[in-house]
Amino acid sequence: MTKRRQRRQRRGAALVEFAIVVPILFLFFFAAFEFCRAAMIRHTADNAVYEAARTGMLPGATADETEAKARGILNSLGLNNVRVQVTPNSIRRDTREVTVRVEVPMEGNSFVPVKYVQGEITRELTMRREGMK
Repeated sequence: MTKRRQRRQRRGAALVEFAIVVPILFLFFFAAFEFCRAAMIRHTADNAVYEAARTGMLPGATADETEAKARGILNSLGLNNVRVQVTPNSIRRDTREVTVRVEVPMEGNSFVPVKYVQGEITRELTMRREGMK
């Protein structure tokens, strides 16, 4: 066998190996991107409920301001179909606790629009209001 023929056979084998490995490699990359996106959404939801609850526990705060704070943080990622709930609906002087709940559906908020990315990331936080005994 000549060296030229051996090189051509080796190039053909490398091409077949490449064709087998590349789709698997892309699958791992896309899976890693999706897991990182889910983690980023989860941490942003954690931050949104914390910051919103802090806003709501201050004297003079309203439920609308509290919800706006959470939505502002969540909108920084461009998330869609986000649900924000502030309890109680009306924060008064005698309100003892403020609870903020955020629900982010994964469908429509992932990088890759595939069917296996489903479910919802839900975060909730309750804080005592300042000045309440």
